[in-house]
Formats: sequence, structure tokens, C-alpha cells
Amino acid sequence: MNETSTLSHQESIIVEASAAFLYDLLSDITRTGEWSPVCTSCWWDDEAEAGRVGAWFTGHNELPHRTWQTRSEVVTAEHGREFAWVVGGSFVRWGFSFTAAETGTMLTESWEFLPDGIAMFEEKFGEKAHAQITDRTQQALGGIPKTLAAIKRIAEVSIDVGAKAQS
Repeated sequence: MNETSTLSHQESIIVEASAAFLYDLLSDITRTGEWSPVCTSCWWDDEAEAGRVGAWFTGHNELPHRTWQTRSEVVTAEHGREFAWVVGGSFVRWGFSFTAAETGTMLTESWEFLPDGIAMFEEKFGEKAHAQITDRTQQALGGIPKTLAAIKRIAEVSIDVGAKAQS
């Protein structure tokens, strides 16, 4: 891999909830541990900036063989349309986009390993960079469908509970 390579992936799921509801749920990064198979918790570095473009947050991640934290910057915050952040400010972009569907919203999660991230891995891991990048890519590819399924379950249960409380 060279410094200009990029790796990306996205998957979608239909969720029986409005785009606005899903945006509000997913842009509350303090809830990330409820649906992520790797990120167990997140918190805003500055609560006053929460959810805005330029805001930074810290995520705590856990796998059986390692635990680590990342800092990420919100790069897109368009209510009901898209919420996205970049790990390390330039390494990996994650995002959620929301599109109207016949029975709710098509929720799309996207992931892109950016050139700066690849270059950082090459510098940090040397000859082992390709294996490390492959490992991170496989984690993302395996995690996205699990994340989307968990979000669907959480959102639709929340909608059902809210509807029942109103009746």
C-alpha cells in the first residue's frame, strides 16, 4: 500500500424511525457503547461544543487482545442528513447518513481509511503495517453490520415504547 491508497466500505439498513430521530440518537456519541461492538464509551472533550462540526470527542475501545482510546473530530453535522467524524483528525472517517425510505429511513454507515491513516500505520508499524491495516479493515467490515443491526433494534424499540406511552 502506498500513501495515496484509500480503503472504504459502507452498508445500509432500513430502520422504522424518522431521519431526525436517528440523527438525534447517533449524534449523541455518549450512547455509542450501546451499539458499537468495539467502542464501549465516548465523551465530548468540551460539552459546550457537543455535536457541532469541529467538536472533538474521545472514544474508549476494547477488543479481547487490546484496549485503546481515540480522539475524533466531528466533520459533518447536518441534522437528519449526515453525522460524521474523523479519528485523529485525518486518519479514518466514520459516518452515518439518513435517506427517506418507504417504511422509515435508510441508515447508511460508512468507513474510510484515509491516506494520512495509512501513512501513520506505515510509519508506526513498518513492515507490519499491511497486516495491521488489514486487521483494522476486517474489524470495520465485520463491525458495521453488527452496529447497524443494534441501532435498528434500539431505535425501533424506542419508537415502540414511545408510541405505547402516548396511547
